[in-house]
Amino acid sequence: MSRLYDTLRKMEREKRRPGTAAPEPDKPIELLNNIVAAPVEMTYGPTVKIKAGKASRLVALTDPKGLGAEKFRALVARLENLREKGELRSLQITSAVINEGKSLVAANLAVTLVKHFGYKVLLVEGDLHRPTLTTLLGLTDLEGINQWWHSREEDKEIASYIYKLDDTPLWFLSAGSPCDQPSEILQSARFAETFARLVGDFDWVVVDSTPMTPIVDANLWSRLVDGTLLVVREGVAPIKALKMGFKGLDNPKWLGVVLNEASEFDRVNYSDQYYGAKKK
Repeated sequence: MSRLYDTLRKMEREKRRPGTAAPEPDKPIELLNNIVAAPVEMTYGPTVKIKAGKASRLVALTDPKGLGAEKFRALVARLENLREKGELRSLQITSAVINEGKSLVAANLAVTLVKHFGYKVLLVEGDLHRPTLTTLLGLTDLEGINQWWHSREEDKEIASYIYKLDDTPLWFLSAGSPCDQPSEILQSARFAETFARLVGDFDWVVVDSTPMTPIVDANLWSRLVDGTLLVVREGVAPIKALKMGFKGLDNPKWLGVVLNEASEFDRVNYSDQYYGAKKK
């Protein structure tokens, strides 16, 4: 919760106009106490079915014995090791630019955490500018963060916009419709408090964030999550964009880098080579 405390303090400073008194030091602590001391059992939305064929490259579901799925299991093992050393329940997946595969990595990571490790996981479509996770999962017309934010019912819980996927301990919070001003949502104390409650109700929260440049959202998410995982696609990410992205994040708490579509050994027969082809 230390990261949330810092976030709330920063929000108070940014909202304060020049010449006005500083906020009380214990105000963020009061907000944190409200979050931690009053756990409420949330009622989530209905179950929906993932519609992902092999073309979707959701390998954790469609090809669990393949090399791609094995790579995601190895990634989870590394995250588990990091978790033993410090606070780590939520993370964002980002990239330097678009088309590097961050959404694909986020979805496969979330499925792997559920299918092979039995965790209760929340997958968040955190790219409110250009949401793609909903389409990747084969889902349509889901309301999400944007609808919650603009709901006239101020006390409406965000949990009602969270859908259970395939009757597994995997839940999904979509962006809803694309949002013109996501920073207004991500910088708000209302969303910070809501997100903290969600983190407390799941074993892992995986956020499919935006690219680091040219927009600010990845930096805003970095204030809310425990760590950041960077996806770099071979031949796509310019070095200049990576450097600019690194400079744009205040305190990302880097967890590591996922190299996407890297040139490596022949992967075609991985399943047969490792698991063994049937003998005649």
